[in-house]
Amino acid sequence: MQYQFQSEQGDFSFRPRIFTAAIKILIGANIVIFLLKIISQNPATPFFNPVVDLFGLSSSAVWPRIWQPFTYLFIHKDFLHVFFNMFVLWMFGSELESIWGRKAFLRYYFTTGVGAGLVWLLLNLSNANHTLAGASGAVYGILLAFGMMFPNRTVYLYFLFPIKVKYLVMFLVATEFILSMNTTSDISHITHLSAVAIGFIYLRYFWRWKDIRFSIRKYVSEFGLTIQHQKETRRAKLQQEVDQILDKINVVGYDGLSKEEKETLYATSRKLYHNRQKD
Repeated sequence: MQYQFQSEQGDFSFRPRIFTAAIKILIGANIVIFLLKIISQNPATPFFNPVVDLFGLSSSAVWPRIWQPFTYLFIHKDFLHVFFNMFVLWMFGSELESIWGRKAFLRYYFTTGVGAGLVWLLLNLSNANHTLAGASGAVYGILLAFGMMFPNRTVYLYFLFPIKVKYLVMFLVATEFILSMNTTSDISHITHLSAVAIGFIYLRYFWRWKDIRFSIRKYVSEFGLTIQHQKETRRAKLQQEVDQILDKINVVGYDGLSKEEKETLYATSRKLYHNRQKD
């Protein structure tokens, strides 16, 4: 999984594959849970839904329902909510998954989505009556990633107005920032902004950390190889000294060795034997 900050000038919006693997799973799961939400709705209690209560994110219920920071991403308010989230996810996420692969794409998707949910939770610990639901945070993370990878790619806003992705992302982030000032809105703009911030940090620094870890592993590996090479060089030198003394013994016999040569033979033989035992 890698990203780039530039793409060819003048590129128009891509033609995504019908459904990549992760996109298919996410959209399918969101649709199924949305249908379950509709089926489980009791007309007598229009303001309560058991699916939302169980899987939506709420500070009053997150303990012991610790799955909520994950499952809230699959709960949507109405048809338009789920439709636009899934459409944007498909439109921009398909190419990202094609480049990154399924596992890396899902890791990024849930990192931004779950992370944004946790930020919202921290800011709403005292708002027990509020419930967070929807994949919008993760979708904003996908938009940011696409904008960072293909900033000069052209898409059509409302299918009519051509705009480069980098300007689209800037416009959306600026809009979310302004709207976040409205505390009476039922849309969690802070979740969208949090996902963008988390996504940027992830894309900007995660791979740098991977490079650091790779460098450390490479250094340790090279250091180990250097130590091993030094051991083998010393062993070869010791073996050469022993071989020279053994050759002399074949000519003059053991008694013909000097005191120093006998001591060298004894000490060197012990070192070689000791090293073989350790190996």
